[in-house]
Amino acid sequence: MLRLPRVGRAAGRSLFLPPRAQASPGGSRLGPAQTKPWVVPASCSCPLRWYRAAGLPGGAQPQPQPHVVDLRSETVTRPSAQMRQAMARAEVGDDDYGEDPTVNELQDSAAKLLGMEAALFVPTVTMANLIAVMCHCRRRGAQLLLGREAHLHVFEQGGVAQVAGVHSQVLQDLPDGTMDLCEMESTIREGYGSRYHPRLELVCLENTHSSAGGRVLPLAYLREVRLLADRYGLRIHLDGARLMNAAVAQGVSPAQITHHCDSVSICFSKGLGAPAGALLAGHGEFVAEAWRMRKLLGGGMRQAGVLAAAARVGLECMEETLRRDHENARSFAQGVWELGSPICSIDPSAVETNMVLVKVAGRWLSPGELCELMQLSWVKSLFVRCQKVKKTQTHKHHPILETY
Repeated sequence: MLRLPRVGRAAGRSLFLPPRAQASPGGSRLGPAQTKPWVVPASCSCPLRWYRAAGLPGGAQPQPQPHVVDLRSETVTRPSAQMRQAMARAEVGDDDYGEDPTVNELQDSAAKLLGMEAALFVPTVTMANLIAVMCHCRRRGAQLLLGREAHLHVFEQGGVAQVAGVHSQVLQDLPDGTMDLCEMESTIREGYGSRYHPRLELVCLENTHSSAGGRVLPLAYLREVRLLADRYGLRIHLDGARLMNAAVAQGVSPAQITHHCDSVSICFSKGLGAPAGALLAGHGEFVAEAWRMRKLLGGGMRQAGVLAAAARVGLECMEETLRRDHENARSFAQGVWELGSPICSIDPSAVETNMVLVKVAGRWLSPGELCELMQLSWVKSLFVRCQKVKKTQTHKHHPILETY
């Protein structure tokens, strides 16, 4: 938990100054021998050491009451009152037997929203993605193609290799979250029909792309990937943990995005704000097989309607909440950009959904050093020395920060 000062409406513009920046006895805000104490000299290689030496803020000197904001992920949000009421009133049954009416209703409505024949409620998107790979790649040693920075490749414990026995072929992600189509086809053709290469069976995409800062995959790009996959007899799975963010940002229905895919996963516990749950959708035979894989992985649940009820509320409110989140993210990005920091750089035009990437020059900081630096530098602008900072706005208006 990081402690930040309470700030004004413009994000990043602190209303507080450190003790040395307060008015001097002569009435000037800056003392006789002082320059702006909150500006780190351009020649300084370590802002943290500079702040310590400058004594900002000093030892036992009084500090303004901090406002505590959890900056880790939009997953730390809590269900709304409307969700809690829906959960308390949910009609339930044994979902493992297919008898939970609230789960069944969610699966049916979500399948229609996504333009798919059927859908399956699962505990997490990590499980949904693994199930999708297991259903598409039936033979051990099969291969899937995906981006080097894809969540499925980096942050899901290599489950496709550990559990499914599937080999991953990675391509370099472009800054907008796409992959180069020429490189993709070249990679596909390299092993196509070869007895020595793994059999490539699946292409995995991520929309929005989290490591790219919540970038939305263009519909034209999805069409081109679909044509390429059809040319070589491949299937496409879309990791759509934040698919609804993409749909709202593009002003299209989710089905217009998933139209180019064979299967899709969505998450209810991120921007939609539910406490748990995800969903995997595809054609009927695929979802029937997915049910078996869910059972294999221990994902079968009983009275899961209490979770499905909150997920349904999240879907019903997504247009309003996600649009607001995107506006908050753009406002934050603009505020950081207007600081004109020599250390932090940001591209407001790259902010398409609920994430903001702030690139910071300099050496890597440990979490402890980062927290200390942030505590010492709650002043005119925030100077943080690390590699990347990702800020997300949640439906609770809490800024979310992740460091890489």
